Amino acid sequence: MKSSLAIIPARGGSKRIPRKNIKNFLGMPVIYYSIEAALKSNLFDEVMVSTDDEEIAKISMKFGAKVPFLRSKINSDDFSGTGDVALEVLNFYSKIGKYFDYCCCIYAAAPLIQKKNLVEGFDLLKSSQYDVVLPICPFSSSIWRSYNLDFEQKGLLKNFPENEVIKRSQDLPNAYFDAGQFYWFKTSQFFRLENKNIFGTKKGGIILNEVEAQDIDSIVDWEMALMKHQILQNRLK
Repeated sequence: MKSSLAIIPARGGSKRIPRKNIKNFLGMPVIYYSIEAALKSNLFDEVMVSTDDEEIAKISMKFGAKVPFLRSKINSDDFSGTGDVALEVLNFYSKIGKYFDYCCCIYAAAPLIQKKNLVEGFDLLKSSQYDVVLPICPFSSSIWRSYNLDFEQKGLLKNFPENEVIKRSQDLPNAYFDAGQFYWFKTSQFFRLENKNIFGTKKGGIILNEVEAQDIDSIVDWEMALMKHQILQNRLK
């Protein structure tokens, strides 16, 4: 039987929002929501948190995640990527005789994550030839109506791209952005990549609506996530 691992990267040194990964979000440390969604999805043989921080480790274990080791210093600085973290985790498990066919990196500050989206992403990964599946969200305004701002010419606006501006709005192609919640990937393909990039070469996406996604890099982002979480909770009532 094939097995799956959830990896929740959560280092302690967040710069823009100090201690972001355990900051209080509606009465719970924000990492709680990622751990809860992973556990309740029943998709994983193991849900683990990769952290360099003792406090984060204790909180994570309190909510049911495993922290089998503390992350190395080399993978805990501002330049370490998710792929570096995943490689360290998978190498650790292989040394103790545990191997996983599928992995899902779930970001710690993703309080809008829902187990149904984890399930949908996993189903797509298993039933397709994709190396990676991630949630995406449509831009609320078309990127084909965007501008370049030329500061050297005192704020001159230039259409970008110029050949799209003449089209009717309904004729413009859809565009999506990475929702920044989780990345399902096949471990066999991950190890084949020379640069160990969890984003792989062949990607598939599941579409979330605007309320289900919010990147959190600033206090304003945090406040937006709070409002969206309340909206989602009201919908479930």
